[in-house]
Order: sequence, then structure tokens, then C-alpha cells
Amino acid sequence: MTDRPLSSHDYRALARFRYALRVFQRFSEDAARSAGLTPAQHQLLLAVRGWDGPDDLAPTITDLADRLQLKHHSAVELVQRATTAGLVVSATDAADGRRQRLELTDLGQAKLTSLSLLHRDELRRFRSEMNDVLRELSE
Repeated sequence: MTDRPLSSHDYRALARFRYALRVFQRFSEDAARSAGLTPAQHQLLLAVRGWDGPDDLAPTITDLADRLQLKHHSAVELVQRATTAGLVVSATDAADGRRQRLELTDLGQAKLTSLSLLHRDELRRFRSEMNDVLRELSE
């Protein structure tokens, strides 16, 4: 698809796309803070609840570090803060005692549900805007 040079139209569409992504990110960060979470805690809760790993096992810290694109020690710190805040609990993996598997607490689930409803609505609005921008880029 790099067969033609970029036009001013392409640059404007790419700029609109990047702007729309940033607006969504800002929405998400503000919503998390309004719910009493840091944006990183919100992403952690979503990664735990949305985990689709093998054998229906809860994710490990290593799994979450990968999903959140964090260094392992940063994921450990994030999980420790979330545990202290009562958002997640960890349990030793029955098959490998070196691993900790994470699950949401009732409080973590309640906060995530509230935020996810807001995000689903915002993503519906965002989808419409993105369809327009992506259509422009394919022209």
C-alpha cells in the first residue's frame, strides 16, 4: 500500500485519527480517576477480567505484564497497589507454586463494570468517527 506518495489529505486523515485516539485515551483516563482508580489500575482490572488465556485459568503477573506492556517488576508493583486497594486478590497456582494468579474482588468488579459501561458507550461514538477516518485513508 506504499505505492503512492502521501497527500495532504492523507496527513490530515492520519492527524484526525491520532487526535481521536488521544481524545478516547483522555476520556478513559478521566473516567478511571472519577471512579477512584488510576488509569493503570483500570487497565489492570480490564486485563484480569478480559483474560482469555488457556484452560480458563486466571492470569499470572507475567501474563498481565505482557498484556499491559509493562516490565515484570512494574506489573508486580501495580498488582501490589491494586491488592492494597482491595481491587484484586492473588492465589498461588496449584500446578506451579511459583506463580500467582489474579482475580478481581467484588469491589474491583463493581468499579470495572461501571467503567466498562461508560467505555462501551464512548466506543460506539468513537467507532463512527473512526470509520470515517479509515474510509478517508483507504481512498
